[in-house]
Amino acid sequence: MGSFSPRIVTPLLAAAVLVGATSCGGGGTGGTSASGQPAGKVKLTVALFSDFHFAPLYEEFKKTHPNVDIVERRAQFNDHHRNLTTQLATGAGAADVVAVEAGYIAQFTPMADKFYDLNQYGLGKRQGDYLDWKWKQGLSPDGGRLLGLGTDVGGLAMCYRTDLFKKAGLPTDRDEVGKLWPTWEDYMAAGKKFVANAGGAKWFDGPGENFRAMVDQAPVGFYDQQNNLVAGTNPDVKKAFDLNAEMIQAGLSAKLAAFSPPWNTGLTKGSFATVICPSWKTGSIKDAAPTTSGKWDVAAVPGGGGGNQGGTHLMAPKQGKHPKEAAELIDLLTSKASQLRLFTEAGALPSIPALYDDPTITSFTNPFFNDAPTGKIFTDAAKALKPQYVGPKAGDVLTTFGNALQRIEQGKQNPQDSWTQALDDLQRIK
Repeated sequence: MGSFSPRIVTPLLAAAVLVGATSCGGGGTGGTSASGQPAGKVKLTVALFSDFHFAPLYEEFKKTHPNVDIVERRAQFNDHHRNLTTQLATGAGAADVVAVEAGYIAQFTPMADKFYDLNQYGLGKRQGDYLDWKWKQGLSPDGGRLLGLGTDVGGLAMCYRTDLFKKAGLPTDRDEVGKLWPTWEDYMAAGKKFVANAGGAKWFDGPGENFRAMVDQAPVGFYDQQNNLVAGTNPDVKKAFDLNAEMIQAGLSAKLAAFSPPWNTGLTKGSFATVICPSWKTGSIKDAAPTTSGKWDVAAVPGGGGGNQGGTHLMAPKQGKHPKEAAELIDLLTSKASQLRLFTEAGALPSIPALYDDPTITSFTNPFFNDAPTGKIFTDAAKALKPQYVGPKAGDVLTTFGNALQRIEQGKQNPQDSWTQALDDLQRIK
């Protein structure tokens, strides 16, 4: 989701989950519901790019909407967003409710005529719930239409394997670990010490997520606020690229794409020791490697904190035939109660700041992560977060740089040539 928002280069198996009565037809009528109302069957499809852990919430929705069947479909992260682009362009195939991740939200909000205005279904009343910047991300460019409600945000931390740290002679206490890397250069230095003593384990999974975190911490990312693509001239982007290239060449990377099956295996086997870790990723790690419970902990992120990685909005394409029910489902899935539940069950950090002082969150410790006080860690990160402007094709830009770093990992190009090709590739992003 960011929410469990596996984000860039996220290979996921397609899946479908049906919640509802035995009929999954899309709109026939006849008979009466339990409430005595006409039992016109409504089928809602929900398109996601990972397991958002929505299934129990669908059941909650069914209690007040017994005539609604919900079919969930999932696709790999990049495919999900490319599919939505095609579906909107062709006018066919879009789900009733779609998840759009933070790196792509500015690509879809300019297509305001393709989505229902959720203000028309009473959801404008939710504005006071939200972080101001998160609410604005879901608006049309003119600010007049509400196109999506936020699920979660992704304040940054670093997850690490205490057993591998101990084996390599590094401290394991989360406060001491945080002191190892006040800067990303310090993080690289600690990684060199680790790989020299770890018996074959690598320092991190792959460079894409670290690169994104470094860029996310900068005042300006891939775009300026006038939607000019500045990635190729922004010194913070070049610095992040060069540092990750240097870490690749120092042998610190396990060369695993986040959320791929080999990544899941690497988590379980201890192939790498650190993972850039927005809140939602704690749920991803637990889902992918359940047998590693207690071997993980959570420390401060290098670079002084800040930065948002991931987080999602739920939107309702106009191709859907049941906008009222779709809006009501979005309302429930993003409610305070739902966001609170999704944090404790799946690590999705709420986008509703009032919850940051809720004792359920502030006192929450995660047994999977060595009883780390993840409630405090991630709410502190969220409070320190300075949101960065996200341009219209930020997701495509990030993929371009991820591919460039992968070419270095694979030995296909040296860092300078790969950077040069990335700049050429950026010219084709419109």
